[in-house]
Amino acid sequence: MPVNEVEETAKYRISDFAKMVGLNSPTLRYYEKEGLINPHRTDSGIRYYTDQDIRWVNFLLHLKSTGMSIEQLKRYVTLRAQGDSTINQRIELLEEVRRNFEVEYQRLQDGWTILNDKLDWYKGKEGGHIEDSESFSEYLQNLNHGYLEDR
Repeated sequence: MPVNEVEETAKYRISDFAKMVGLNSPTLRYYEKEGLINPHRTDSGIRYYTDQDIRWVNFLLHLKSTGMSIEQLKRYVTLRAQGDSTINQRIELLEEVRRNFEVEYQRLQDGWTILNDKLDWYKGKEGGHIEDSESFSEYLQNLNHGYLEDR
């Protein structure tokens, strides 16, 4: 967006902006190089960012936290810039990301469950609630979660 179209008055230099969004300046420059962000420039060419840019970078970081790759983010940004005629393509991209995220989310849930089961097993052994002879594998079979066999 050209400087004269910026509606917000707050202007942040890259170092301040980086702190505000939780990134460092080299990462912001990389995002700029990749076309994910487009900082404004003063008449003397100094980068600055606005509150709207904070919201945009936070949105990108939310997408990135779902496992979206830089290439997928670039594709999303390109499609978004092309307007509403690309909504179906954006839906397809986001559905692909969601499918991949669901797989990773399930993997993390399984890891969380096994971590808690292992802790419970150790605590049960320590507290005398689990026989010394009962292996962790036997303990898991007795719990009958099914998450190890199903995947």
